[in-house]
Amino acid sequence: MTDATSPRPSQTIPWPGHWSPLGATYADGATNFAIWAPDAEQVELCFFDDDDNETRIPLLNRTFDVWHGRFPGVGPGQHYGYRVHGPWDPATGRRFNPAKLLVDPYARAIDGEFVNGDGHSDPNERDDRDSAPWVPRSVVVGDDAFDWGDDAPPQVPWENSVIYELHVRGYTMRHPDVPEELRGTYAGLAHPAVIDHLVELGVTAVELLPIQQFVSEPHLLRQGSANYWGYNTLGFFAPHADYSVSGARGEQVAEFKAMVKALHAAGLEVILDVVYNHTAEQGAGGPTLCFRGIDNRAYYHLDPDDPSKYSDYTGTGNTFKVSHPHALRLVMDSLRYWVTEMHVDGFRFDLASALARSMHDVDMLGSFMTVIEQDPVLREVKLIAEPWDIGPGGYQVGEFPHLWTEWNDKFRNTVRDHWRGLAGGVHDLAFRLAGSSDLYADDGRRPYASINFVTAHDGFTLRDLVSYNEKHNDANGEENRDGTDDNRSWNHGREGIEADADPAIRELRRRQLRNFMTTLLLSTGVPMLAAGDEMGRTQWGNNNAYCLDNETTWVDWSLREEFADLNQLVQKLLALRAQHPVFRQRRFFEGRSIIPGGRKDIAWFAPTGTEMDDAAWHDETRQTLGMYLSGDGIRSRGAHGERITDDSFLVWLHSGADDVQVVLPAAPWATSYDVVIDTADVDPPERHEAGATVTLTGRSCLVLRATT
Repeated sequence: MTDATSPRPSQTIPWPGHWSPLGATYADGATNFAIWAPDAEQVELCFFDDDDNETRIPLLNRTFDVWHGRFPGVGPGQHYGYRVHGPWDPATGRRFNPAKLLVDPYARAIDGEFVNGDGHSDPNERDDRDSAPWVPRSVVVGDDAFDWGDDAPPQVPWENSVIYELHVRGYTMRHPDVPEELRGTYAGLAHPAVIDHLVELGVTAVELLPIQQFVSEPHLLRQGSANYWGYNTLGFFAPHADYSVSGARGEQVAEFKAMVKALHAAGLEVILDVVYNHTAEQGAGGPTLCFRGIDNRAYYHLDPDDPSKYSDYTGTGNTFKVSHPHALRLVMDSLRYWVTEMHVDGFRFDLASALARSMHDVDMLGSFMTVIEQDPVLREVKLIAEPWDIGPGGYQVGEFPHLWTEWNDKFRNTVRDHWRGLAGGVHDLAFRLAGSSDLYADDGRRPYASINFVTAHDGFTLRDLVSYNEKHNDANGEENRDGTDDNRSWNHGREGIEADADPAIRELRRRQLRNFMTTLLLSTGVPMLAAGDEMGRTQWGNNNAYCLDNETTWVDWSLREEFADLNQLVQKLLALRAQHPVFRQRRFFEGRSIIPGGRKDIAWFAPTGTEMDDAAWHDETRQTLGMYLSGDGIRSRGAHGERITDDSFLVWLHSGADDVQVVLPAAPWATSYDVVIDTADVDPPERHEAGATVTLTGRSCLVLRATT
């Protein structure tokens, strides 16, 4: 990295440069700047020196609606921005205002914060205040000569994947083995002590909450807080600078790469939670930081009846218009950049239904989905949809194309309802345990299309799920109005984690934690864990801690000792999953044998030891279900066409409060059963004979290996 320089006076008339690539491109001692602004009347490139003095230079060359120029002597580390001149006419959707300094949409690095929360009284009247003191600076990034060495993507098959969702800052802020100066950074996440925990746990991928440069909303700044989660993106190419210990003038790029390299070396994939459905500019009254001032009509969905207003399908004030060719190009260029230059392995798309909207309706055959499927880079990486937005027709669970997997909230809701005793039978539970064929099989998708989860960043932690009936979001400054009221949680008799002081409540809650983990990690599909759930992380009942950057949201690593048994159970479950392909099906079960005369690939049992019949499936009072997974043969074959066989397992799930007697199925299912996991007994008997009657403790799971 070279020192930042300011343009010399002789550079007030730039070299013509080139219209491609967009953004700031440094080579051979000069930097080419290019910005797409088709309706602009003039574009000024603004340089800032180390004392933050501004020099404005008009870009004189325009090709294919791209304004461009090349500046010798301007190199890596240089701060810059744009001012775009044009008509101010909100009634037609045009909001040009040269008083507003704009971030380069293609900036590879961004330095500084949005620091002013003051709005403008009338968003349809032009605000002529200079915004430069408030707006982050784009940064020129050169070739950092990063040595990737023998780095290669782990390329974990979907059916073998286990995702671990974490926050880069919050995950290491309280880690005792991470040096204090590295906590909360990319370098901290790459620390061996952190990676060792992930590897020992048995996960295969980390899914990072947003790390693209984001800023805090004005209302949070006014109340003295900040956006912690990061779902308020400003720069689609720039790693968030606050997570860098190395520096913010391009050094954050190399630090991010080093983190990816370290995770890859441990066999862990890196998936980014990306926010392309909206931007940090919010609605008409929000700050003008980038897109609004460059081409408002191209980048945002506007109300067709009143273009001064925004169509808001995201709940943030605006919806990014991915159906526009240039907005789509920006998103695609960004995605490819993160894969090819930063070596990430996939993406989870926030409010993905908004990206599939054409004019207004969600269109799975629209431009975004079509281009993704045709792209030779992106169709090879992991693609995860949050398959909903808040607009009409936005709930699209089970409807995304073949390349996509989806967050399956029906799995979350069904499993939560089962373990609190309010599922209304076991019919839906069986679908979720077996991969949700009701959602994904009809159009030829596979079980791994279902990303199974019980908790995520949004909502209660797993411990809070069993400790609180109501949300407790007072610290958010919104009088506890924010966050969902549909938590499907149960405090087991007393509100709050303080009730753990009661031995009976504590034991029941701990058992429920084990039940949730066993259900999640042995279900067909791709399991996703929320960071810290394996060690009893709590947010003290806050189910929407998006604006709390403190000990409420930071993982408390001291809990590893208190919840050592839970952490060990997760390790055991993930090792069991990794060792046995019967839990990692690539094709849906069919309820019939794979080999002539063999056992069904999946069978469902009532407590009597007989298979479930229609009456049992429609019994809404039923709270006990046995799932038998046959290892006689897996429907998908091995890499060389070989037949895959495995052990067979019987899993009992009982959510009733009282103990229940169950009969273990006899021949042909098994001659005996070895106990693998009993969530109600840390030292269970080792073996039961087939046909024996076994007592299931109230609210417990029993995992048995069948022998013949």
